[in-house]
Amino acid sequence: MDDEAGAVGLKRAILERAGHDVTVCSTAPEAIALLLTETFDAIVTDWKLGEDSGREVLVAAKTQSHVPVVVVSGYCAEAFTAVEPQADLYLEKPVDPEELVAIVSALLTAPGKS
Repeated sequence: MDDEAGAVGLKRAILERAGHDVTVCSTAPEAIALLLTETFDAIVTDWKLGEDSGREVLVAAKTQSHVPVVVVSGYCAEAFTAVEPQADLYLEKPVDPEELVAIVSALLTAPGKS
């Protein structure tokens, strides 16, 4: 999730090229609704989503499952100091595409992941 369409498209293309299936949401409520009905291996979200907050997505993801959550944002300092739950990783924008792929891949192959 990201509030910038170009950033969403770029992240999607990068992750799909690396072999990951990607579901894109344009709002926090849309993402939260999907978290209630679908199963995901990892979540990549921005912290500021227009009028919505990535915190809502983070809380829903950590409440509904134990999937890793990566926050990619220009507001990492604010996101990192927020109260629990915490994301598994915070990346400051702009994120290096190779770094994003490496991080998501590592989180998906970490011990305890299938």
